[in-house]
Amino acid sequence: MKRNRIQIVLEMIKFEHSVFALPFALTGALLAARASQNGWPSLRQIAWIVVAMVAARSAAMTINRIVDLRYDRENPRTSKRALATGDLSVSFAWVFTIVAVGLFFLAAWQLNRLALELAPVALAILFFYSFTKRFTNWSHLFLGFALGISPAAAWIAVTGGLDLRILILCAAVTLWVGGFDVLYACQDVDYDLRAGLFSVPKRFGIAQALLIARAMHVGVVALLAWLAASFALPWPAWLGIAVVAVLLTYEHSLVRADDLSKLDAAFFAVNGYISLLFLLFWGAATAVWHV
Repeated sequence: MKRNRIQIVLEMIKFEHSVFALPFALTGALLAARASQNGWPSLRQIAWIVVAMVAARSAAMTINRIVDLRYDRENPRTSKRALATGDLSVSFAWVFTIVAVGLFFLAAWQLNRLALELAPVALAILFFYSFTKRFTNWSHLFLGFALGISPAAAWIAVTGGLDLRILILCAAVTLWVGGFDVLYACQDVDYDLRAGLFSVPKRFGIAQALLIARAMHVGVVALLAWLAASFALPWPAWLGIAVVAVLLTYEHSLVRADDLSKLDAAFFAVNGYISLLFLLFWGAATAVWHV
């Protein structure tokens, strides 16, 4: 049965992966509202934050597919993607990107002036990532940073300003995403060698790449502990950190240098649980938090 256009578009932008960054943005919004003693984010603020996140990510993913079209066609792992097969045209992808960008600016405008003023900066960061694998082995951290700015963006969306403590969460998300992108990139070492692309696994080998990813994820746990202490958050936040640490440990137990067969399970299921459970526990922490 032939897939419809909506299914193809959702697959192109990996819509289901929105679950990775969105919970951290919502956590940032909750911390912002409670720390500024505004109570809770309004439903209107939450709705426009979600719209902004999904729109920005959709635009960034589509640009990534346009920029990497040549590589997607050549790489056996990605050759079935919609632009590579012709299921979607490049012109359609550009139109979709423009619409998503327009929706992102609309959401930023609906939130506050600073959010709108910084919207072009956010898009520049998101779009720049697509080019980094051409010149640096550390493109994984650029991807992490692209998602890592989401808690700070949510803080700005709620308060119209910025508390530097939220940058600790931005750093944690950067290392979290960067770490699991290093794991994911282990699948493409052979192709990266042929195509002249850069990555941590290509530069250091798969075994060392796994150690680097583990070090990044140890850094995530340390940063979350620093963040919880900085805000003097109550026990649910610390329990959430423990859950994240356990799940990251489990994720790394699934992947070995000589066996990457369980990588998809590590990448999709475990990281999805990490982000959702983090929001659950830290949301509970903000609910019982005496600011």
